[in-house]
Amino acid sequence: MASHVFETLADSFVDQGVDTCFALLGDANMNWATTLADRGVRLLYVRHEHCAVAAATAYARKTGQPGVATVTCGPGLTQVLTALPAAVRAGIPLVIFAGESPLGAAWYNQELEQAPFITATGATYRRLHHIPRMTTQIRDAFVEAVEQRRPVVLGVPMDLQNKLVDSTEALPSAARAIMPRPAPTPPNPSDLDPIAQRIRAARRIVVLGGLGAAASGAVQACRALAEQTGALLATTLPARGLFHGDDHCIGIAGGFSSTLGRALCAEADLVIALGCSLTQHTLDKGKLFPKADIIQIDTDPCTISQGAVVATHHLRGDARLCAEALCAALPGQDGWRSDRLARAIAEAVPDTAEFPPEPGLLDPRDVVAALDGVLPQDWQMVNSSGHCSFYFAHMDRPFDRFLTIREFGAIGNGISYAMGVAAARPGDTVVMFDGDGSLLMHIQELETIRRHGLNILICVLNDGAYGSEIHKLRDEGLSDAGAVFGRTDLAAIARGFDIGGQRIDDLATLPALLEEFRQSGKAAVWDFQISDRVASPVIRRAHPGGHCGTECPVDLDGLL
Repeated sequence: MASHVFETLADSFVDQGVDTCFALLGDANMNWATTLADRGVRLLYVRHEHCAVAAATAYARKTGQPGVATVTCGPGLTQVLTALPAAVRAGIPLVIFAGESPLGAAWYNQELEQAPFITATGATYRRLHHIPRMTTQIRDAFVEAVEQRRPVVLGVPMDLQNKLVDSTEALPSAARAIMPRPAPTPPNPSDLDPIAQRIRAARRIVVLGGLGAAASGAVQACRALAEQTGALLATTLPARGLFHGDDHCIGIAGGFSSTLGRALCAEADLVIALGCSLTQHTLDKGKLFPKADIIQIDTDPCTISQGAVVATHHLRGDARLCAEALCAALPGQDGWRSDRLARAIAEAVPDTAEFPPEPGLLDPRDVVAALDGVLPQDWQMVNSSGHCSFYFAHMDRPFDRFLTIREFGAIGNGISYAMGVAAARPGDTVVMFDGDGSLLMHIQELETIRRHGLNILICVLNDGAYGSEIHKLRDEGLSDAGAVFGRTDLAAIARGFDIGGQRIDDLATLPALLEEFRQSGKAAVWDFQISDRVASPVIRRAHPGGHCGTECPVDLDGLL
């Protein structure tokens, strides 16, 4: 029996276990996407191609499965060139079905040599130009996406998609059926002793957990190692919340460290990093741990990360198994844990700088603290990028309820990431935190949220500007006019899309507004009017002359 190639290709995606796809349709992908929906796959139709890929990115991070998106050829493909590097740098597997212009056409107005655009982002581009191999190439794309942890874009000419072929040929084995399932790798016993000796010689240890520790199920083993060695716990930014609730966890290590956390890291003499990439951000470009040696424990430890030699010792193996082996090899030691230090950690605020209040405007730190106090602990949180992301990163939330992807430093992704999480957790309420400049880049997706009935509350810190840029310009003594745009009425825009919209000047109204949101059954935007004079610690360290606050250093006397 004959069928169209696009039908066979849709069947191939279904056979790979795909149940959700983020899409924007055009001539070169609409037949395939419509067929995919007819096969029972949930299609979420967005309003911009960038948002399809970004939403698939968050969906993949949240589910642990490859995210799937589809765009048309030419301009449809070029629109995704900001979303792709973000997924590449975050190590997120995606498979993207992209149309190509027809091979048989002498001229086509959307024709473009697509591969160089994709490979420039670090993603893989695969041309599907030979019909008998297409289903195998799709299967191989899923294998590559998972094994290499990167996006793979499939370019399929639209005229080949429309050809009729014999549909009786069996599909190749699915990726999940042929991929290896290796057991976690234990450390080599001969490597353990020198590492254990170095740990025994240390007095102020930080056990640092990353996404690799989360993936290996190493949370309890890391806690046990820290307790046995008297160490403090910390996480990378993507793994924030991994040790939620531990009395001796100082939170995020890196550029986003709290004031107290940064002061304590400066006194550490050893860092045991489990499943961490040891990026420039995590080590704050080498400034975070000035007195410490670093032991990197990873299945693939490296010498140089982002241009810097980052670790002095290495141990190859699974994070959980290595932590357990070290616990077995080490005696207990006092370290620097104490009840007094635990109290100081519990009472510390992320940022201790003081700024003069501005009448009628809110301090962003007060907004975050108030939201942290009223939002239910079982709701899903999504942090965007930009100046405001520092504040939200310090909310008291566990790792599995808080998503942050910002390795590319691009604003404008937050609303897409929220849609991806909402698709991955359809029974949960999702709260997205963003800045006004970031939200306005893709505010059209409020229509997508309403149309698909996604349960999302968007909390916006509205300073009427690009927050990072105004502080940098002021530090340079330059005019900030090019980064100040005025306070757009985001609540009114939200109501125009037929979802809830509230402008918030008084934090005391939050409990009532939260109940109203619960009862409405609609998505909503909360527009917080904040001061543009409060600069985050990240900005203040890099641009010390541009803010008007008073630094309040931490006094560690009596804590160490």
